[in-house]
Amino acid sequence: MIRGITDTVKHLIIINVIMFIGTLFVGNGNLFYEWFALYFPKNEMFQPWQIITHMFMHGGASLQNLSITHILFNMFALWMFGSAVEAQLGSKKFLFIYMSAGFGAVLFQLGYYYFNYVPLYSELISSGLTSSEIIQMFTTNEVIQGVNDSQFALLKDGFPIYNASMVGASGCIMGILAAFGMMNPEAKLMLIFLPIPIKAKYFIPGIILLDVISAVTGQSFFSPSNTAYMAHVGGALTGFIIMWYWKKNQFNKNRWDR
Repeated sequence: MIRGITDTVKHLIIINVIMFIGTLFVGNGNLFYEWFALYFPKNEMFQPWQIITHMFMHGGASLQNLSITHILFNMFALWMFGSAVEAQLGSKKFLFIYMSAGFGAVLFQLGYYYFNYVPLYSELISSGLTSSEIIQMFTTNEVIQGVNDSQFALLKDGFPIYNASMVGASGCIMGILAAFGMMNPEAKLMLIFLPIPIKAKYFIPGIILLDVISAVTGQSFFSPSNTAYMAHVGGALTGFIIMWYWKKNQFNKNRWDR
């Protein structure tokens, strides 16, 4: 394991810390979050640049919801695994995996949201509500007169999707973790909450499986309940696919080209 910090990892950590400070002090936390967190595309607060900026954001939508543990855990993982991956692959390939995993995380998480949102929205339209009425209730969190119990249940399920926001480098880091595992399958890793050494080739698939279970069941194991679990899966899968392709098509058995 690399003990020092590589250049690209260092710069990424600096950017993340600067963005976190901005969340603390710009617009009392709310304004900065509204600009740069990633919102559900159907929400009027969504902006295209959020697809990138959310990867460097940590914390909540207000000062009361900020948690320094989010950025600390992510930056620790970025230093520990990212420096090792960058040292083995070089800065360009490392950054390519990092950003691609972030985009993969977005694709999986938003795809999961749409998978759940579209049927709910269609049912609400079929029930007699108009599009403007649905959006109004999702936006204001106030139910208009005449809504029946079945419509209310659908609105209750759709509200958290429509108003969902996503921040954090976790998807990017999951891609780096997958890359690390493919290059160092025999390396022994441990969870803070489970201090038992486990080989990377077992540890990393296990983490991904737990995220899938959490996404489907809502049961959280090691992360907060509001974690975007499918983003973790998307980031890890993207990192795996990239490394698999490179290993198969660009590198010989004994060398990782830079």
